[in-house]
Formats: sequence, structure tokens, C-alpha cells
Amino acid sequence: MPDPTAEDLRAVTETLSRLTDYLRSGPDPDEALPLVEPLLDELTGLPLQFADTLRALARALHDHPDTPRTTEAGLLIAQLRAAASAQDDHHALHYLLDDLRDLYDDGAADGPGCAWCR
Repeated sequence: MPDPTAEDLRAVTETLSRLTDYLRSGPDPDEALPLVEPLLDELTGLPLQFADTLRALARALHDHPDTPRTTEAGLLIAQLRAAASAQDDHHALHYLLDDLRDLYDDGAADGPGCAWCR
């Protein structure tokens, strides 16, 4: 498999942008939730993948011989690692998706009307 390119990643972010635009259009939850599900997968979803990417970048920069061995460089690398940890904190979003699906399924079973009317 070839190394990823900046263009490959631009295509990914463009796809996410298209998804965001689609979700802003107000699609039916039966269509929207399955689209988001792979992004929030508990093992391969975006929060974990992005956390791993940030940690790998921090490691690559730290280990590279041309990286300055300064306090500033150390702090910047530490910020990458902290951002990775923050992303890891979002790994449980897949549970939220399950809860949303259950909530929608329960609401749909109750029939038409707003939530306050039921």
C-alpha cells in the first residue's frame, strides 16, 4: 500500500465536509445514524484513529534527528500528546450513538407528534 498523500487526506476531509452538509439538511435519522456509525466505531472510529495519528506524529517528531532539542519543541510535542489523550476521551461516543438509535426507535414507536405531546 502506498504512503498516504496530502491529497488523500484532503479527500477524506472533503468527504467529512459533505457528510456535515448532508446532516445539516435534516435527513431522516434512519439514514443519518448509519452514516455516522463507522466514524464512531469503538475500535476503529475517528476519535481513536485521530488520537493514534497525533501520537504517531509526536513520536516521529520527537525521534527525528532534525527536531530541535529545545524546551519549546518539547512543549509542542507534549501538546500533541495531550491532544491525543483528549481524543481518546471521546472513544465512548459509540455508546451515545447506540443511545440515540434507541431513543429514536422508542420515539418512532410512540407515533407522530412532538416529544412533549407524548
